[in-house]
Order: sequence, then C-alpha cells, then structure tokens
Amino acid sequence: MIEVEVVGVRIELPSNQPLVLLKEAHGERHLPIWIGTAEASAIALAQQHVVPPRPLTHDLLVSVVHSLGRQIVSATIVAVEDSVFYAQLGFDDGTTVESRASDALAVALRVNCRIWCADAVLEEAGVQLAEGSDGTEEGGSAEEEETEMRRFREFLADVEPEDFDE
Repeated sequence: MIEVEVVGVRIELPSNQPLVLLKEAHGERHLPIWIGTAEASAIALAQQHVVPPRPLTHDLLVSVVHSLGRQIVSATIVAVEDSVFYAQLGFDDGTTVESRASDALAVALRVNCRIWCADAVLEEAGVQLAEGSDGTEEGGSAEEEETEMRRFREFLADVEPEDFDE
C-alpha cells in the first residue's frame, strides 16, 4: 500500500466532469478519479474545513460511527475496474467496509485519517505529472504546487476517462 494525499477537486473541461486528484505522499505519481458532483462538493467542503449548517451524509456517517464507539482509521483505494474505483474504510477494531472511492475520501477528510492506495491501482491508473521538472528543491511550496497544477491542467486538456482503461 502507498500513502496518498488529496490534492483537490477540479472540473475537467470541456465535459464539466468533477474529479478528485490524489498524489503519492512520498512520490511523484498522481491518481485522478472522476466523481459525482455531490461527492466533489463534499470533498471540497471537507478540504476547506467548511461546516455546513446541517450535516451532510458523510458527516452523518462519521457521527454514527463515533456514537457507536468506533473510530475510522483509514481509507484505502483497493481496486480499479473499467475506470471504476473501489475503496474500503478501516475501523479501529480491524473491521473494513466496502465503499465508493469518493465516499471513502470524503469521510477520510472529515476524520483526518490516513489514505492509502493499492500499488496495483497506482500502477494501472496513476499518472506522472512531474516530467519536465528540473529536479531542484528550491522555490516555495505554493510555487511548486502552482507548477504542479499547471502541468495537471495541461494533462487534463487531452485526457478522457477511457484513457485509463486497458
């Protein structure tokens, strides 16, 4: 398993399809996952630490889990088949529950747990966006992030979900 981080939610043009972008915590590969609009909103709100006036479905799930005395300790992207990503939520007692990748990510951001991705998923669907980098570590992290996002936007200009099928 490889630890990943949520970079953010973006809208892929021209189809206006939302996607969530994950990045290896200690590597250069990225994992774009096309998701629904509701899930994109839920992930973006959690990333921005926005608390809605009434709980969203993911907030409700977290509240129920906590009320039952359990903790969510991990979210894992376990498989990709026909461009559909499968995930699991892991609990403090070792129990795992199947989930859509987008829902697992929305919950993980709310409980601040680690996010993992199966090696095979990154091998199959991961993309390398760092090409063309000069390899130096100089520059601020905001500048590096902007460069990374610019490269990702360029990548998205020509990619379709079917490109990840094999």
